[in-house]
Amino acid sequence: MLALFWILIFFGTFFIMEFNAWFTHKYIMHGFLWNLHRDHHHKNHNSWFERNDVFFIFYAVVSMILFYLWNYKNVLYCFPIALGILAYGVAYFIVHDIFIHQRFKWLRNIDNKYVRGLRRAHKIHHKHLGKSKGENFGMLMVPFKYFK
Repeated sequence: MLALFWILIFFGTFFIMEFNAWFTHKYIMHGFLWNLHRDHHHKNHNSWFERNDVFFIFYAVVSMILFYLWNYKNVLYCFPIALGILAYGVAYFIVHDIFIHQRFKWLRNIDNKYVRGLRRAHKIHHKHLGKSKGENFGMLMVPFKYFK
């Protein structure tokens, strides 16, 4: 029974992270922390790393704290939450950084209706260079209009 509960918490956390990514991207990255996200839109920097990577590090630290609470403080529900955040972070890295932005030269030849819509939505998001007038702030859940 505990395993089923943990599986539900894991998938629930992963799903909530998609909404959290949308909310953080729209209201925080394109809001009061635009100075950390700006270089991701402008690409006028000489480093492979972006200030925008701070957001990835933030969620990694949250996940590590939850793993700590599970392992050393015996807070059982922290394990599936930490794992859900970690899994979403891995998915985000693979989809956003590797597949869409090609920070590594992998997964270039994947082509199907979903990934074309995903790339199209992200390209529309990046056409706005300022912090306002943006659209498509999510990652995995893409509006249907981009699949046409």
